[in-house]
Amino acid sequence: MSIDETPSTATIADTVTTPPVAPRTSTPRTHHGDTFDDPYEWMREKEDAAVLAHLEAENAYTEARTAHLSGLRETIFQEIKNRTLETDLSVPSRRGDWWYYGRTEEGQQYGIQCRAPLTDPADWTPPVLEPGVPVPGEQVLFDGNIEADGFDFFSLGAFDVTDDGRRMLFGVDTTGDERYTVRVRDLATGEDLADVITDAFAGAQFSPDGASIIYSTVDDKWRPDTVWHHAVGTDAAADVKLFHEPDERFWLGAGFTRSDKYLVIGMGSSVTSEEWLVPASDLSAAPQVVWPRNEGVEYSIDHAVIDGEDVLFILHNDDALDFELVRVSASDPQGARTVVLPHAVGTRLLDLDCYRDFATVEYRRGGLARVGLLDYATSAVSELTFDEPLYTAGFGGNREWAPPLLRLGYDSFVTPNTVYDYELSTGELLLRKRQPVLGDYDPADYAQARVWATAQDGTQLPISLAWKRSFGEAGSEPRPVHLYGYGSYEHSIEPRFSIARLSELDRGVVFAVAHVRGGGEMGRQWYEDGKVLNKRNSFTDFVDSARHLIDSGYTSPDRLVAEGGSAGGLLMGAVANLAPELFSGILAEVPFVDALTSILDEDLPLTVIEWDEWGDPLHDPEVYAYMKSYTPYENVRTDAAYPPILAVTSLNDTRVLYVEPAKWVARLREVGADALLKCEMVAGHGGVSGRYNAWKERAFELAWLLDALGLGE
Repeated sequence: MSIDETPSTATIADTVTTPPVAPRTSTPRTHHGDTFDDPYEWMREKEDAAVLAHLEAENAYTEARTAHLSGLRETIFQEIKNRTLETDLSVPSRRGDWWYYGRTEEGQQYGIQCRAPLTDPADWTPPVLEPGVPVPGEQVLFDGNIEADGFDFFSLGAFDVTDDGRRMLFGVDTTGDERYTVRVRDLATGEDLADVITDAFAGAQFSPDGASIIYSTVDDKWRPDTVWHHAVGTDAAADVKLFHEPDERFWLGAGFTRSDKYLVIGMGSSVTSEEWLVPASDLSAAPQVVWPRNEGVEYSIDHAVIDGEDVLFILHNDDALDFELVRVSASDPQGARTVVLPHAVGTRLLDLDCYRDFATVEYRRGGLARVGLLDYATSAVSELTFDEPLYTAGFGGNREWAPPLLRLGYDSFVTPNTVYDYELSTGELLLRKRQPVLGDYDPADYAQARVWATAQDGTQLPISLAWKRSFGEAGSEPRPVHLYGYGSYEHSIEPRFSIARLSELDRGVVFAVAHVRGGGEMGRQWYEDGKVLNKRNSFTDFVDSARHLIDSGYTSPDRLVAEGGSAGGLLMGAVANLAPELFSGILAEVPFVDALTSILDEDLPLTVIEWDEWGDPLHDPEVYAYMKSYTPYENVRTDAAYPPILAVTSLNDTRVLYVEPAKWVARLREVGADALLKCEMVAGHGGVSGRYNAWKERAFELAWLLDALGLGE
């Protein structure tokens, strides 16, 4: 079947007319004197033939119920495809003696990693690459289409090249369970070495000298807990354990400083972190702790050399809610601290990256992400400014220690992904490339704005909007609105460009993001006010945002749909129970809707890590009662008229198990809700692999949302 073909739904639509009925089997769960009899817990047995048959039946029913949208799905898929320059190349990034870049080819699902040699060692201006024009000296390093051949799922979780350019490593997952097999390839011969590392977590990388690979592995609960040292050319069975973290609340990772001075081994929970240093020149040395862990204190470090002295910059929240930046001696990190950027309420310091002569700083202020350059001598930050009221900007792809240019990415709801080089000597932003959007796309035809709703407790809630101007200004009359939300883990939903979203905006839909508490948009307190025993604020904020859009004339309940995924799927489930009357449809992707059951089971993947985010209902009766009051599956209402609901999940998801939405949909149907379940049978938390597959998946979801808005074709 070609990428443009879709399977016929006629047979399915003709034969599947009623929803699957899941058998009820008693499974009591008792904690803190409370017993909940779960009728659908039997669905957790992933290998059970009855469970698989039920999921297949759900897929068939969903396909039948949405068969009338097959034409619209195909139309949207073609719109995404026709707006995308399918054969394209990225802007090359310099590393050592090579320009590294990626390219895509029309008809191919996966990207191709390439490089070309420098023509002049003094030249930092990346070559301009044109689709279809051969690149002199090009070497294809990794073709994902060749590597993925024969697999239904394919994900690249590690990719690195040695500084001398001689070898490459790559880590591949072919099931969706986020466990990668790492191999090493000789770039001169194209042959793979005998090295094979199995069951690695994402992010394996070479040491600066290229003689070693540093990688991490997960425990039986999918928690990265051990960092390993592999000597290239040896059997992985001889790999050396560098560090093990026994505390199940902590997630472990490792990486080298840009200076190549240290390997940093970091571990963190949602509220506490700790970092250790190993000299990159001697990976057999015992790791040395920077600051011993202190419950509730988070920090991260980077290395610089100032006036000939090795120093560490430490970003921390010790008595500094929105974080503070200090500098310490690398030889005595627990000694005297020099404050570089003092704590300032309302300016949430996020990240610091050190270079030879300066550092880049990323932070949030006023609900937007900001970027700046830190002067080592004066501690002054020069902030980069942009013209649009809403945007996303960040440094990335800069591997060199002393570059004259810094690569920066930029986009917004209306401006496609844009690549700049920031020239340090002049402060000028040099435009290298803007994502092509085919079909005469003009950003001036679209608009974006931020409005504010008032929460039940008086808190002002930001809502971001994007729309097409030809349909009139947003708010001038009620329009179809697609409201998105997340609100957990201090994760901010940034103003990002999306080609797929144009298929909504061009049909008159206003896209909106409710920046609810629990996210990080307005600083650290915003996050604190939407977690653990404040979690309900996330749900009521979303409802209050929806009501604001209705009461202010932006939309009406029959033209308002909601979407959220993962923890945002929990948000969707809670909102469906709180205010089903406000929405004409709810899309929940990989939704965390059986939250209490999952967080109670410390044997499930990642549960103990999550206690800092949601609370520990296993040992704390107050947390148990609080979570029980909102977990969507256990609070489905018999007195509610639910809008149509579509839940999307993946069988091999290790973060939010497929069983949660499967149980939720079965329970919703018991009370008469029109609920559908779509389960990808070969995929993980991120959904299907391959760009064309992803476009088709998004086309399916958008067609369903448009239908719920009354815009189905």
